[in-house]
Amino acid sequence: DKLAGLKFLDPACGSGNFLTETYISLRRLENEAIQIQSRDNGPSLGAEFTPIKVDIHQFYGIEINDFAVSVATTALWIAESQMMAETERIMQMDLNFLPLKSYHNIVEGNALRMDWSRLKVCECPEYVYADRLNVIRPDQVGDIHSRMLQEPGGQYGELNVVTADVHFGPPESKDAPIHYDYIMGNPPFVGARFMSPSQKDDVISVFGKRWPNVGNLDYVACWYRKASEFIAGSQTKVAFVSTNSICQGECVANLWKPLIEEGIHINFAHRTFRWDSESNRKAHVHCVIVGFSRVESDRKILYSGELATKVSHINGYLLEGEDVFVESRQHPLCDVPEIGMGNQPIDDGNYLFTENEMLTFIKTEPASEKWFKPFYGSQEFINRKPRYCLWLGDCPPNILRSMPNCLRRVEAVRKFRFSSKRVSTIRLADKPTRFQTENMPCTDYIVIPETSSERRKYVPIGFMGPDVLCSNAIRIMPDATLYHFGILTSNVHNGWLRVVGGRLKSDYRYSKDIVYNNFPWPGPNDSQKTRIEQTAQGILDARAKFPDCSLADLYDEVTMPAELRKAHQENDKAVMEAYGFDWRRMTESECVAELLKMYQKLTSKEK
Repeated sequence: DKLAGLKFLDPACGSGNFLTETYISLRRLENEAIQIQSRDNGPSLGAEFTPIKVDIHQFYGIEINDFAVSVATTALWIAESQMMAETERIMQMDLNFLPLKSYHNIVEGNALRMDWSRLKVCECPEYVYADRLNVIRPDQVGDIHSRMLQEPGGQYGELNVVTADVHFGPPESKDAPIHYDYIMGNPPFVGARFMSPSQKDDVISVFGKRWPNVGNLDYVACWYRKASEFIAGSQTKVAFVSTNSICQGECVANLWKPLIEEGIHINFAHRTFRWDSESNRKAHVHCVIVGFSRVESDRKILYSGELATKVSHINGYLLEGEDVFVESRQHPLCDVPEIGMGNQPIDDGNYLFTENEMLTFIKTEPASEKWFKPFYGSQEFINRKPRYCLWLGDCPPNILRSMPNCLRRVEAVRKFRFSSKRVSTIRLADKPTRFQTENMPCTDYIVIPETSSERRKYVPIGFMGPDVLCSNAIRIMPDATLYHFGILTSNVHNGWLRVVGGRLKSDYRYSKDIVYNNFPWPGPNDSQKTRIEQTAQGILDARAKFPDCSLADLYDEVTMPAELRKAHQENDKAVMEAYGFDWRRMTESECVAELLKMYQKLTSKEK
């Protein structure tokens, strides 16, 4: 009876997988109960006993695609038939499956623009059924009769066509609000920068224009907000599968901070896992599952892989710990050097060359060789395959005029900038040899790729000299030391990046304002600092043993040399000791939880 009284909603149901699997799971539980009743009561149940109480009318869905609506409805009917067959085996009796009952609980529409408690119900007569395989409409009855007469023993054989009574909608009145016990699903993901105009309008309709940083919210966040409003004042439980970006980077402060302040509790969560596609191309995404409600559960569970851990509290980063929200800041939280992005030419490609293109250009204009510099973005740095930049910002006018090919490039850049719709780019046309953003340290500096593969345990970082230029896809730390390198390349900092940083697709995205500026640095004594400098140099020495290998080769988890891995492990120990962390026992998530506590203390001093 309890199972039969529950109601479920998937507000982005697609072809109905979540609803179908939930229905099957409930029916299996019901079949267990039926089996016990049959065993204990036997014939005393009586012929009038109706064993099946769980019904597909307990399941509701909203889907924007009309074809998927039809598939979802059919899938539930098929599941109903399959589960009835299991009940028949348990009861050892035939049950009346036909005719199928009308089912209009899967509604076509935009879930973000609908009242989930008052789903539109189509008033349609029930279908007419010849058997479990052939579904026909009332207007087809005559045709089926004719075909049965013309084709005895054919597709329809000697089956009787059963005409169903007209029935309007599900048992509830069209006007009565629907209460759901569970809301679930896998809402669509579209990044904040990739939404269509109508999707952006959906975001504003759900959040309003005053929601903090509403323009940086991904489309999937709408379902979290809509569900949190819908369950206000109820005990309804919600769980969504989403890309893991929903609990990383700016999204935690932008979405979860207001939701938690309004009374939302995260009751269970599956931390990041890879959800593989069943297609031949094997596309996969990195997902989390977040279960939340307005009622705090006294049994909170964190799942990580196959491990389930009972915890006291789950925060927006899906870690055990207090509610801490790392928000964007312009300057470092600790006394460390500022970092910035590299150079952004805005040149329409006129100043950037592959090695072969540069050599060909130099042949036609030998004087230009002096003005070329290696140019690294994230991929060029990791793969040790630079492009080359024609840097004419320091070239005197008389020298520039003596190089006609270079001058033509400058003129092309000037023309390109003048044609822009951006005022800042048009202004930049007056300085065609200069870049929009220039960051060219005069001494050695640390470079951090903005994006790096999630398959790497360590984001490859390194040192560059002043004769090398980096693009805006690189983060630059001037005045950097071996100590800074040791901290930034450690497992502690990489763990912080994995939790606090955002993602580009599934790759790590290193941001200045979220990851670096908020990172709590340790306060080592002189001995600990010296030890970190030594282990940092050990990493550089281990790399130097493989001059022909790229950082992509060296930091592949399969091909990483043992010497380099050992050097990183020694550095990890030294850094964790500087923090006072137990490197023998602490997991990465426990380290990050401690870092969040440090962050909270440091930011509380600013208030």
